[in-house]
Amino acid sequence: MKINLKYRSKRVFLYVLIIIILFFTLAPFLWTIISSISTNQELLSAPIHIIPQNPTFERYKGIFTSTDTKMVAFKRGIINSSIIACGVTVLCLVIGTFAGYAFARLNFPRKNMTLQVFLFTNMIPPIVIIIAIYFIFSKLKLLDSVFSLIFLYSSFILPFIIWMMRSYFLTIPKDLEEAAMIDGCTRIGALFRIMIPLSTPGLVANGILAFLMSWEEFLFALILTTDKAKTITVAIAEFTGKQYVDYGMMATGGVVGAIVPVLITLIFGKYIIKGLTSGAVKG
Repeated sequence: MKINLKYRSKRVFLYVLIIIILFFTLAPFLWTIISSISTNQELLSAPIHIIPQNPTFERYKGIFTSTDTKMVAFKRGIINSSIIACGVTVLCLVIGTFAGYAFARLNFPRKNMTLQVFLFTNMIPPIVIIIAIYFIFSKLKLLDSVFSLIFLYSSFILPFIIWMMRSYFLTIPKDLEEAAMIDGCTRIGALFRIMIPLSTPGLVANGILAFLMSWEEFLFALILTTDKAKTITVAIAEFTGKQYVDYGMMATGGVVGAIVPVLITLIFGKYIIKGLTSGAVKG
């Protein structure tokens, strides 16, 4: 009886803990959705209306139909963020796959030190180097360019992709490559015919992470863009003015901007978990 009571108390504690974690995880996003369909009067009223009394979807309609300057900038930001995220994903996967394979299978001088130097770049806070990057981009006339952001984001995300792909390749037995080479494959042929097909979960997981990391980046996009290359995160921030903050539009922009990451996570979540856990077996 005591054992059963102890077991039930542990289960109750576990469920309570899960509920608390879910609340703090989902509450901000749920409140954003509620704010996006609430009127300005309800958002500024006291006490706060948790459930909108007069829900409206005009803001969502306005984002895609209005000719207002901020709405047009937001639509352009969605397109720019999509181009940047897709470009970063492709670039990081192509380079990261070859580099990860080289670090996993080839022997060359200073291999471990080079890998550590790559990882060290991820430890530098962006705020420390943003001024230097701004001056470099300004001198090279690369400001306010989508392609500049693609290469900049890739330079920060690529070390992570290389490390993860290296770890994933290390989990694949060398015997498979050696058997392919005995049958006449070159090393490149073995990479494309053996290694890459077997590492599909790792490629998908790293591709999703690269996409999400570039989609949500804010600081560099804010500093390095002024008009035509603004991303969705910068466009959302611009719903704030000097004299007025449009909480409803900021919430609506946040919901629209979160749709893509949420859908990707829901659809490919199992690949993310499988790819990361498989790549963590060996390092």
